[in-house]
Amino acid sequence: MSNYEHDRIRKVLPEIEARTSPTFCLAKWHHVTIYLHLGETHSCYHPQPHTIPLDELKNNPSALHNTKEKKLERKMMLEGKKPAGCTYCWNVEAMGPDYISDRKQRTLSIHEGDKTRLPTIIHNPWDMDVNPEYIELSFGNNCNFKCGYCHPRYSSRFLDEIRQYGPYGKNYTGTYDVDWFIEKLYESEEVNPYIEAWWKWWPEVSKTLNILRITGGEPTIHGSTYRLLDEINKNPMPNLELNINSNLGANPRVFDRFIEKLKPIIEEKKVREFKLFTSIDTWDKDKAEYMRNGLDIKLFERNFNKYLTEIEGSRLSLMITFNNLCVSNFDSLLKKILDWRKKYNTKTAKERGNINQIVPLQRIEIDTPYLKEPPHYDMNILPKEDFTHHMNRHLEFMIDNKEDDNNFKFRTIEVEKFRRVVDYFKTSEPSKDYLRKARSDFYNFFTEHDKRRDTNFLEAFPEYKEFFLSCRAGVSDTQRSIRLEQRRQELKRRRQNDKNH
Repeated sequence: MSNYEHDRIRKVLPEIEARTSPTFCLAKWHHVTIYLHLGETHSCYHPQPHTIPLDELKNNPSALHNTKEKKLERKMMLEGKKPAGCTYCWNVEAMGPDYISDRKQRTLSIHEGDKTRLPTIIHNPWDMDVNPEYIELSFGNNCNFKCGYCHPRYSSRFLDEIRQYGPYGKNYTGTYDVDWFIEKLYESEEVNPYIEAWWKWWPEVSKTLNILRITGGEPTIHGSTYRLLDEINKNPMPNLELNINSNLGANPRVFDRFIEKLKPIIEEKKVREFKLFTSIDTWDKDKAEYMRNGLDIKLFERNFNKYLTEIEGSRLSLMITFNNLCVSNFDSLLKKILDWRKKYNTKTAKERGNINQIVPLQRIEIDTPYLKEPPHYDMNILPKEDFTHHMNRHLEFMIDNKEDDNNFKFRTIEVEKFRRVVDYFKTSEPSKDYLRKARSDFYNFFTEHDKRRDTNFLEAFPEYKEFFLSCRAGVSDTQRSIRLEQRRQELKRRRQNDKNH
């Protein structure tokens, strides 16, 4: 984080909290993620999403965001209470005043984007409906990947695997079972009351919307994505920032159609700004393709280059889900990012009439949130004595290549975000019970993963062999504990049934 941004948070946030509360977060009002295929919503990716009751939508399509549950959480924040779903930020803030949580960053950003938002909240009832300034939207779970730390809820290919083979039954957590959500999953975009509500809300919310981000599944293979692009091509939205998430894994025919729809929107400035978000966690081919099952790293780079080459002024952001399989080889991606920045962040002034001038442009951004679940992907289950040196190496590489005024290098805010990940790895102290269960799941999950997907964990990650074998050694004890817990729960259910009858 730059000193300016850090200082602004330190200066302005106390003024905002003095008018609201020390736990106030503007994202709860003005940010929303909506999973239309599941009928779920939340206002930040840290809390778990909750169900949007269909009866709340009957006369109010804005209930896609303004659910009664979310309004009660807003009330808690206005009263200085801490909603349980926001634990990520409470944990970051508990590390000390020098650690800037997402709550603080987002509150300041939303406030300074439009300073009428805060007094509107303060001077209106706590249960008012809000048209958010930022929407992240999923039209469906149709996806061509089945990343291990994803879930069948968000990946049709993963769902197909579970239907064929069943859940990962030996795991304590992260079993990837589907019975608990499958009944409410809308697999067809054409027959979905939540998508219907979205298009009813669209004429109203589009008037004030600042940022719209389309996610998935994989948006480039969703029909509703193309309907949206057609709407914007017909009716430009010059005040809108449009963002789309993509795994960049669609076949060339599909991806080139996507580029064709995007090109006039970006080049003719039919929106204020467009950015493509993509995800990759390492640049070692075997590791990357193992972590994101379905990835073809050559096709990824082909589509990556196609987008940045074909569309003038296009921008891209790398969302790096930092997990325990990144730890040993993350610097391979850091080096690749610098190569990309050198290639795409330079634009000769031939386009501006001065061939001798070179104009640097920041077209490739990065973010490094750490993964919290499932536990068997949590970096904190790794033994610190064996893996901390890797984390130090990656951070040192970023520091050695940090220069805020040079768009070929890393910015201070990027380094500080990753430093937060490193510090959390070094200072976290998971309980023995958590480590035992998560490490058992690590062995069980990747063993089953290899059987189902014809992969080989130790060939892709030979440096994890000692850890992998130590996880295997602890499996039997953990499985006994799981069976005991299952028996306890079954006896509890039987006693409750006997009591009810």
